[in-house]
Parts: sequence; structure tokens; C-alpha cells
Amino acid sequence: MKRRWMLLGAALLLAGGVAATGAESAITVLDVPPGVSRIGSGGAGLSLVSGAETIYYNPAGLSGLAGISFSSFYSSYLGAASYSAFALALKNFGVAAMLLNSGSIDGYDEDGNATADISFSNTAFVFSFGIDAATIPFLKSLPPTLSFGAAIKGLTAKVGADAGSGFTLDLGFRGGLPAFGSFVTDGAFAVTLGSIFGVVSYDDVENRFPMDLAVGASARLLGSVVVAADLHLAGGSRLGVTYEPVPTLALRAGLMTDGGLQITAGVGLDVQGFLIDYAFVSHSLGGSHRVGLTLDFSALDIGALGQSLRRILP
Repeated sequence: MKRRWMLLGAALLLAGGVAATGAESAITVLDVPPGVSRIGSGGAGLSLVSGAETIYYNPAGLSGLAGISFSSFYSSYLGAASYSAFALALKNFGVAAMLLNSGSIDGYDEDGNATADISFSNTAFVFSFGIDAATIPFLKSLPPTLSFGAAIKGLTAKVGADAGSGFTLDLGFRGGLPAFGSFVTDGAFAVTLGSIFGVVSYDDVENRFPMDLAVGASARLLGSVVVAADLHLAGGSRLGVTYEPVPTLALRAGLMTDGGLQITAGVGLDVQGFLIDYAFVSHSLGGSHRVGLTLDFSALDIGALGQSLRRILP
């Protein structure tokens, strides 16, 4: 089993530059940085509200969504593993599914002898919510820009013939920062507590989820440049810049230090609520590419739609 986890860890390192963890920690799809738009700008997204991808980074940000958002993405890593995800978010609530699968990997026993080929697969489901503090009666005295949220994450995993499952809990907090004239606006800070508890249970072993405390901050400069930075106290930092020369185009670049320095770049195109995103992530074996599609229904008037349906339906 230990040998198989080592193989799985190597595949995940290819998939996302995951920082190495101890033998007692579960390395899963939840350790691979998710999304496309945020990955293009260094994976720094704790303090940003970014459509459905907000689910992956900080559930507290769901309270800041303007409407419904659906996103999906896919990435292939050197032909050895595929990573895809789907997320649906609306104001205050969100759900997501994340899937990581590999083909056959050469198997070895603890003495280094070749065994039958093995494969692995991970599927994670995320249920999250975010609430403004001002909407809770006994918290109304807090600043109106402060929000908090939680995400419950369930996981099923298969490594060769071994199958396991488990769940964990994340907490998130987000608050607004004051503007400095027209030069610095939309400032925000965030704190997240990842994998507070939980294990992945197999027939013969339990692996805990690695805990993580992270802080982040972001701001918009001169109306068209968004700068964000995250620091994960368990190891790793992320820095990203997004330049929006026009409302329909976003150019992104960033750095990640998860398991080594990685350079990221990306571009996003908004065509009337259909957002097409691309991201590149470098690593020691070359680089990987991600492509995502997001449908933004924030301009959709749900009340008016309901009234129209009532007129049409018998």
C-alpha cells in the first residue's frame, strides 16, 4: 500500500505541483490546485470572488456572487493522468465535482520487484455555502463586508485494488478593505482553514487529510489590474496578476511555489456571458495546459423568468 501511495504521489506531482506530504497524509485530487482562470494568475484566489471557481478557493466568497455561474475544465498531464471538474454556484451556495484518473502505472512491491500494473482514480464532491455577517441578527454589528463560509468535501479513491473513502471540512472568512481613491479599489482579505479534520479510510489503513491555514489579499489597481497573493502556512505561496484592457479580455500571469517554483500564464475571453479560459503551468518536466468554459448567468433576472414561465405553463 505504501508503495502505491508513492506512485500516486508522483502522478499528482505531475498534475499540479503538489507539495510533498508525510506518509500519514492522504495525497488526493483535493491537493491539486483547481480551476483555470485562477491558475492562470498563479492560483491566488482566496480573497477573490470569481464565479463558480470561488467554490474551490474560499466558500465565504459565495456570498459575493451576483448570480448563477457554471464552470468546467479539463487538463491532461503527459498522457499519464487527466483532471477535470464541474462547479455550479449561486449567491450563498455552491456544489462541485472533481475527477482525477490515470492509466496504468508500473507496480512494485516493497522490495522493488515488479508486480501487476496499477491505476488510480479520485472523485471529490464539494458542498459549500457563504453568508454575509450582516444577515445574521447577532452579528449585525460586524462590518457589512465581512462574510464566512464552510465547505464539506467527500472523497472516493481507488489505488489499484484498494478502495477508500472519506470526508473533510474547510472554513473560510473574507472581508473588504477600504479603497484609496480611484487608484486602489475592490480590496479584500481572506483566511481559510483547510481540512480541519477527516481521513480517507481503506481496508488496512487510514490516511489523514493534510491541514492547512492560509491567508490572502487582493486589490484592483487603476481599474484594470487585479493583484492577488496567498500564503499557505503548511507550505507554498502564490502570486498573480490579471490585466483587463477591455471588459471582455483578461490576460493573466503568476507564480506558485507549491513543491517548487512554477510559472503560470493564461488568457480569458468573455463572449456575452460565455467565458473561455486557458492556463499554462510550468513544472520540471515541461508544462501542462488547462482549458475551461464558464457560463455566467449573473445578468439573468430569475424573478422575471419565473413570471414568464408561469404565463407559458398551464
